[in-house]
Amino acid sequence: MLNTLIIQPPLVQLNTPYPSGAYLLDFFNSLYEEKNVKGRVEWFDLSNSFFHKIFCKDGIAHIFNSTFEKALKLSSQYESQGDDNTAFHLRRFISQKEFWINWIDEIIAIVCSSNSKISGREFAHEFIRSAHVPRGMRIENFLSNLNRDVSTDDAQILSSLALADLADYITMVYDSNFALIRYAEHLATSTAEFSETVEGLKAPSLNDFYKPLLLEKIASYKNEPTLYCISVPFPGCFESALFSADLIRKECGDNAIIVFGGGYVNTELREISEKGIFDYCHILSYDKGYGSYIRLFDELKNAACGIEDEKQCFNLKEVFENIFDSRKFYNFSYLKNGSVIIPLEKDNEEYKVLYKKEHEYIRKITPDYSHIDFTKYPRLADDTNPMHRIWNDGAWLKAYIAHGCYWHRCAFCDTTLDYVKDYCLTDINSLYDSLCVQAEKTGVHGIHFVDEACPPAALQNFALKNIAVKSSKKIPLTYWGNIRFEKSFDRDLADLLSAGGLTAVSAGIEIATGNGLSAVNKGTDMENIVNACCAFKEAGILIHSYMIFGFWSQSVQDLIDSMETLRQLFEAGLLDSAFWHKFTLTLHSTVYEDYKKGKYPELKILPQKKNQFAKNDLHFEGEEKSEKYSAPLNAALELWMHGEKLSKPVESYFPFKMPKPSIAKDYIASLIAKYEENRDRKFHKIPEQGSKEKCVWLGGIPLLLDSSDKNQMQLCWSYMGELLYADIEKPKAYEVVNILETISAKNYDSFDKDKFSAEKIYSVLGKRLYKELRGKGLCSLI
Repeated sequence: MLNTLIIQPPLVQLNTPYPSGAYLLDFFNSLYEEKNVKGRVEWFDLSNSFFHKIFCKDGIAHIFNSTFEKALKLSSQYESQGDDNTAFHLRRFISQKEFWINWIDEIIAIVCSSNSKISGREFAHEFIRSAHVPRGMRIENFLSNLNRDVSTDDAQILSSLALADLADYITMVYDSNFALIRYAEHLATSTAEFSETVEGLKAPSLNDFYKPLLLEKIASYKNEPTLYCISVPFPGCFESALFSADLIRKECGDNAIIVFGGGYVNTELREISEKGIFDYCHILSYDKGYGSYIRLFDELKNAACGIEDEKQCFNLKEVFENIFDSRKFYNFSYLKNGSVIIPLEKDNEEYKVLYKKEHEYIRKITPDYSHIDFTKYPRLADDTNPMHRIWNDGAWLKAYIAHGCYWHRCAFCDTTLDYVKDYCLTDINSLYDSLCVQAEKTGVHGIHFVDEACPPAALQNFALKNIAVKSSKKIPLTYWGNIRFEKSFDRDLADLLSAGGLTAVSAGIEIATGNGLSAVNKGTDMENIVNACCAFKEAGILIHSYMIFGFWSQSVQDLIDSMETLRQLFEAGLLDSAFWHKFTLTLHSTVYEDYKKGKYPELKILPQKKNQFAKNDLHFEGEEKSEKYSAPLNAALELWMHGEKLSKPVESYFPFKMPKPSIAKDYIASLIAKYEENRDRKFHKIPEQGSKEKCVWLGGIPLLLDSSDKNQMQLCWSYMGELLYADIEKPKAYEVVNILETISAKNYDSFDKDKFSAEKIYSVLGKRLYKELRGKGLCSLI
């Protein structure tokens, strides 16, 4: 017998579980069945549990009681230093201690609206208006900038800000590493030595709140052989992962084998030289990990062969030491006899076999959220911007359509790592059916696709399946995710995706100039970017863009031009939100690969610090020069995202001299005009003979109305909220209605695809009617 316990340590995004546990749960359940292994497989999202341990009456009372004197002392110190504002807020926190303790459960109920213990909606009225409720700086800033009366619709925002205010207090006087997400991130990303991170394990929040929680969860496993898979997706989870591993080893001893995996391990710990990490975990697992576990379970089965009572006789430590005998494993690193054993090379035959098996799992594995109670996840709202809201305001089931990126050539990205370059598409039919099952089990029908970039054709297939479900008695899915702004996302596809439940997209523009896009090898241009944005906005889909500044070769002129392009995109209504990232050079990026080949002699990379633990980030001469642009860029963006100062000259945001933009004031407007011209041209194009083009009908039920002309009838239908009409010859009227009903998008998966032939549809509709219906319900597929 062997148990597998999957643990997500704190803290990750609070409104929904991180998906690695859901995928590993499905994978291990499949593996146990395939290998006929006995034992339990369970997944604990301890990030959510940790949040609730702190943000409850007992938790907040403990924090205030243990920090009362320290907070008073700190307030006096700040006052003596002339910082009256901080002193004021600290003293108000202390004075409002009872308010915070008495209100915290109700605040949680407001943001966890489906929590069965308390209905928060009724408390919302009191919380937004009463003079006897807790208030912090973030809440006050929101209320002071509100240009209307506060309403119960603001309760979710105020409650979210209340939690952020409390988190500020906790960070200031209780645990300096605490934040609502990504706990102790600065330690994991900037530390030069592993010992500095280990020192952080003494943190009070981990010892006071996380330790008893973890002890409770592992209690039934400690005397049984158990594989502990600890997910470390972000730097901020690393310290709590170490804490988890340390406690598990102390409590479970030889019954535990601990594996670290996830995004942080994949990127930062591939070049591992720090042996101290193996005092906590036994194995570092890279990339998806499926192939590694397949090999491990084969070895465990062989080692345990002939044992009749596995529960009593299975000595996990002994078996582990026999298996990990200095041999190289597929995507596993471990310590043996004082040496770090690195994974198998990719040209190894065993690697190739396991790689193939892993991809078979990637195609069929779907996330399993059956161990998750979504009523416990807060729906946080920290901004009124509708696109920003979508990240946290909803308990999304996270999933991916494809592993890796189908482009995988962007210069700034970790394109040498499998999570980007190893593109593998899932089975869309299985994925869709599985997500529908998960939605029925959990009550959550929202999907967040966390792909590097969702493939357009696969998204189309997903949408068609969802449209079919919409027409049945079942509840459909609603979804959003990351894409690439590319030419495939035209008006036809945007309309279809919108009809099929897509609500928002996020995508990278990075540097919004021709030179900038070429420099980062984005594989698209501003014309295609604008085309995609126009198509999505016409279809009613929200759009978020990722931007980069400080790219190592970026000129000041290119930066200001990129900023001006972004301003014009907001002014034209093509973007709902955006985010500026400061460029970071990484060890696994295309830029670094090209640098090693001598392509960029002008790029001067600085040596990494001695004994540096996390090794993915690299520094180069002159990178600090771009830091001065961060505040002005973000200040302007904050205004644009809320519809303010859209015509203000971009160079005026900087407190130092900047060049004027070199692009025309009507740059984006001219691209929009070109988009509209090309869109209409495509809608008026008739199918060529022998064309394989397919079309579906997205319009409402086609109706036939009498006409004043006895030889004609009127075709009437609704599309995107409008009621539309077209004249139609009487003899062919019913044939036209029949074909439109037949090619309804809901029928695409049920009927012979030949029925959807654009050429055949054209032969029935005729040239005039075909052109009238294109873009108004008659949608071409890719």
